[in-house]
Amino acid sequence: MACAEVDMDIHDEEEQLHRGGHQQLPIIRYYQASDMIPDERGKLHDLLQKHPAVLGSLQIVSGLLSVGIGILFAATQEMMDSLFTLCRVSHLTGMLFIIAGLVSNVLFKYPALLSVCLAVNGGCIIVAVLAACLISVDLARWNPDHNQHLIMEVLELCVLMLEGFVSAILCFWFAKEKRAKSM
Repeated sequence: MACAEVDMDIHDEEEQLHRGGHQQLPIIRYYQASDMIPDERGKLHDLLQKHPAVLGSLQIVSGLLSVGIGILFAATQEMMDSLFTLCRVSHLTGMLFIIAGLVSNVLFKYPALLSVCLAVNGGCIIVAVLAACLISVDLARWNPDHNQHLIMEVLELCVLMLEGFVSAILCFWFAKEKRAKSM
């Protein structure tokens, strides 16, 4: 293993180092602290500090859950039994939330997608409200013959509320950043 003997003391100009009888000039004569240069802030720095990708990942997972519930309903229930199945509410909301989550996840790499993220998440809120209304109508006129599907439809309603809440948070953050960017 290599070893070096370097004198790390701060010496005056006139002082010379003596090592083993040889006169040696110091490697570093003066110590001067360097100024700290602040890092350059990238685009959307404040927004990305809030980690919208985490909420985007939550949107993807809840979208996959919605699509799964929609497939289950499509396979086990008659088409005319509920508005939920007839309008393919779960498939539509699930796919829309998967897309919104993907766009929110790539926002840090492509800051130009801020307007797209805002539009997609705004659309998610609108679709979630409409889907919640359809599910509420279904639950109000529920047929007792289909009680095994009741819990799944209530679960989908809860997932829709979660998705709408996450999209509302992201829309608020994106709108705030877009306003700050335009000023």
